[in-house]
Amino acid sequence: MKRLSILIWHIHGAYLTAITQADHIWYVPVKSDGSEGYSGRGKDSTMPDYVREVPADQVKQLDLDLVIFQTPTNYQIDQYEILSEGQRQRVPAIYLEHNTPEPHPTHTLHPVAGDPTVQLVHVTHFNRLMWDNGKTPTRVIEHSVAIDPTVHYKGQRPEGICVINNMQHRGRIAGYDLFEALRQRVPLTSVGMDALAIGGLGEFHYRDLHRTVADYRFLFSPMRYSSLPLALIEAMTIGMPIVALATTELPTVIENGVHGFISNEIDVLAGRMQFLIDHPDEAARMGQNARQSAQERFSIPRFVADWNRLFFEVCGSEEKTFHAASEA
Repeated sequence: MKRLSILIWHIHGAYLTAITQADHIWYVPVKSDGSEGYSGRGKDSTMPDYVREVPADQVKQLDLDLVIFQTPTNYQIDQYEILSEGQRQRVPAIYLEHNTPEPHPTHTLHPVAGDPTVQLVHVTHFNRLMWDNGKTPTRVIEHSVAIDPTVHYKGQRPEGICVINNMQHRGRIAGYDLFEALRQRVPLTSVGMDALAIGGLGEFHYRDLHRTVADYRFLFSPMRYSSLPLALIEAMTIGMPIVALATTELPTVIENGVHGFISNEIDVLAGRMQFLIDHPDEAARMGQNARQSAQERFSIPRFVADWNRLFFEVCGSEEKTFHAASEA
């Protein structure tokens, strides 16, 4: 059966793990200095074996079917450094945009807005709406996560947890001030890169992270302005209730009293957190609802099917030849 040869940089490990569940030959470039995008599969990777590392200086020798950009650097610099002129002219390209527009939420021109030859993919409808995409063709493929299916919510620890890397260095966008204010009122901790510096649990390998998170009563996402956080979808997937801000795409994902709680009022957030701490049965009920919603909306089979459909359109290959890794 035909499989595509796809070049993709390692930008977001969790997303890369999810998208490579589509059974193609994925090439991830590496450099000895491990600079951004060039860390390869990553340490102790859980990605399938068909995800292959390739030295950046050997990419020009590959017979590629598709290139996926994910950052302005990939599009504006990296492709000219590691791809041949023939590859740049011949190989179809997709730009996968993970983020909300900055600096302005409605008046920011996307880096590929002037390039109608690139297919632009957004991860939420909110992002697609807010970016100025120009005349570049756009598509939305909503998130999914590839985590250990044996991990399930326990929630026995009467405390909330945030899963954010370098939260204190990302400031108001990541909601660090909200986290600090709320943990003075309710039990809250954090996990992720540099979390130890703010009294959190530190950093865990992706394969161990969710078993740790599952012990806590709820996941709190203080992100003011971002794409739909993967940590939130991971928590829903294991059956965990969510407390978050009612911003960006979240009002379409979390229904109050059903999957957890969303609000833009800090007093309301504190009260809802305390409610979940005081009512573990209700937390478990909402967590089950969150799990069901995640299975319906953010499943790997749906995600892989959406991506393979786009690959079919962009590359002109036979759609019937594509399948998910779990089906291989």
